[in-house]
Amino acid sequence: MRAFKHPPIEEVALADALHALSDPVRLDIVSKLAMDGEASCAALDGGRPKSSVSHHFRVLREAGLVRTRNEGVVHMNALRREEFDRRFPGLLNAVLAAVNR
Repeated sequence: MRAFKHPPIEEVALADALHALSDPVRLDIVSKLAMDGEASCAALDGGRPKSSVSHHFRVLREAGLVRTRNEGVVHMNALRREEFDRRFPGLLNAVLAAVNR
């Protein structure tokens, strides 16, 4: 199974992070990961087609929000919360607080 590419957090642009967080599906994924910690793609797919879910996770990875690792045949995902908060202090807290209202 191939390894996933994760950009160094210093190279993540604010515009990319905001774009990733602007989609309701990706926002839902980020919200669930914030609450539950690590989860598989299947646990977060919401019944969506695999190709669509793969696209959303790619956008989240490229925006520095999610780290994906292989565990056997399963892709496990976790927020890069600590790194992301250092790069963009308060952004994720503000977005998640607005979602959970």
